Order: sequence, then structure tokens, then C-alpha cells
Amino acid sequence: MQKLEGKTFNVVQDNIRKLKELFPEVFTENKVDIDKLRIALGEHVETEKEQYEFTWNGKTEAIQLAQKQTTGTLRPCKEESVNWDTTKNLYIEGDNLEVLRIIQNSYRNKVKMIYIDPPYNTGQDFIYNDDFHDNIKNYKEKIKENMKANPETKGRYHTNWLNMIYPRLKLARNLLKDEGVIFISIDDHELANLRKICDEIFGEENFIGIFTVNSTPNARDYGHIGKMHEYVLFYAKNISKTITNKLPETDKKFKYEDEYGGFNIHPLYNSNVAFNIDNRPNLYYPFYLNPSEKSDDGFYKIYLEKKDGYIEIYPPVFCKRKIHNSAIKSA
Repeated sequence: MQKLEGKTFNVVQDNIRKLKELFPEVFTENKVDIDKLRIALGEHVETEKEQYEFTWNGKTEAIQLAQKQTTGTLRPCKEESVNWDTTKNLYIEGDNLEVLRIIQNSYRNKVKMIYIDPPYNTGQDFIYNDDFHDNIKNYKEKIKENMKANPETKGRYHTNWLNMIYPRLKLARNLLKDEGVIFISIDDHELANLRKICDEIFGEENFIGIFTVNSTPNARDYGHIGKMHEYVLFYAKNISKTITNKLPETDKKFKYEDEYGGFNIHPLYNSNVAFNIDNRPNLYYPFYLNPSEKSDDGFYKIYLEKKDGYIEIYPPVFCKRKIHNSAIKSA
């Protein structure tokens, strides 16, 4: 009878297995001979003392956290579930790093798409203490604590956040299929650092793009600037395996055409009446029309400079003074 260890997927042993398949000659008594590995990789080994790298205090431990096994398990909560026997969805509650370790066996290389919205490093976000001794109790205690402050005055403002996010992204990548993709929400506090981490974990060549999300249309005043947007980073696990769909060509129809191409005619108006002559006088100005000059197709030409006999044309607006409420005013 086979004895079950009850441990999760062993990332280190899997890495060794892959290395043996590629470079069996670098193993000596089942250990990796680093010098032989350098020879096998030839000129692609960095030997300079000064080199391009992204590092911080605790990075080595963060990498080890991603490789660590656990004996934890998931327990079903049928009494809290809906349509337990027929549902195709799964909701897991627990510390996300511990859960990511547990699901490595079942979902490794099987997930098509991941979207995460990690804690933003605003100085008030919960910074995880990745200690899983008696992990259920630990998790519940952290829930009760709600948010732990991570002020800039603490001295490791970025370091704490980087140590939290690195192992989670490392394990998330393991879950993705070869053609899988990941989307990560973030604001500008850690955007630059997150980009560097993802370049390291997913590979710079697998970076697809950054979405700018208009999350706060009315803007939040942070001093010096009103912030309206956040970001979503978009990475592939293996960009050569992803499917690229071209945007469909628009079937745009134009009613009119001239030597510059097709065009349509739209009314001249101010689409936002909040901006008017009362509060934005520099944005309220006329065009000029020569009533005696028409193009061959019967349209009047519009100018930006006024000349004798030209007519001023204003967009119709409704402002406090109600000075201009028609499209054309005589000069």
C-alpha cells in the first residue's frame, strides 16, 4: 500500500526534473554541478560583478516561499454553498499564498486566465505575515486585524509589498496553461516595481500591454494632481502560444466626400455644458463663416480668423448669463 505524504506539489523537485531532461551531464551524484551548468550554457551566463538586476531585502526568502510545500488541505462547506452538486464554480476562502500552494496539484498548467486585484501599497493596505503555523487560526486572526498600516516612515515601504506579491505571482504563473494570460490591477504606487517583477517571473518577452482604467471619473485630490485612473498589467505565460485576434474592420459609411476623403456633418455644439463662457472663457470662441463663399458642393467654408463681412459662429450653450443661445450671430 502506498503511503500518502499529504504534501502539495514540490516545485523544487519539478525544476530538478526539468533540468535533468535538458542537461543530464550537469548532475553529479544527483546534485547540480554549477560549474558544469555554466559550461553547458556557454556565453549566456552573466559573469560581471555589476549587472542589471532588480532586488530588495527579503527577495531570496520570497522566492523560497513560492517553492515551499504545505500539508494543508481544503475542506468543503456544503452548508454555505449554492447548488453544490451541479455548480461549475469554486469559491475558496483562506490566505491566498497558502491556497495557491494547495491547488498546485489540481490546477497546475490548467488555468486559461487569471485576474487579480492585489492590495495596493497606499500605506494602509494589509501586509501579509506569511507564517502558516496553525494556518487556519493565523488566517482568522489576520481577518480580525483587518488592515495593517505600511507607512513610508516604516523604512521598508516598498520592500514589504514586494515580499508579499512575489511568491503569489510565482505560484500564479504555475497555474496558467501555456496559452494562458494574467491581468493584474495596480495603481501608480507600485506600477513600476510590479512591471519589473512580472518581467522577471513571466519574462519580458511575454509582456503584452498596460490598460489604463478610468476608475474615478471625478478624480481624487492627492495634492498637486487629481488622480482619475489605475492600471491593469497584461502578461502571457508564453506569448507564442496565445491567439491574436485582429480588431474587426469598421464598416464606416460617409454621406459626403471631398478631395481629403469621406466625412459626415455633425452639429456644432458644446457637448459639456459645465464648461461655458462663465467658467472657461478661454474655451469659448467663435469660428468665422464667409456668407458669400461656398465650395463647389454647396458648403460654406469655415475660418479661424475674422475678416470684414464674416459671420461669427458659436456653439449653442446655456450658461448663467445666457448670452449665446443660437448657432449664428451677426458680426
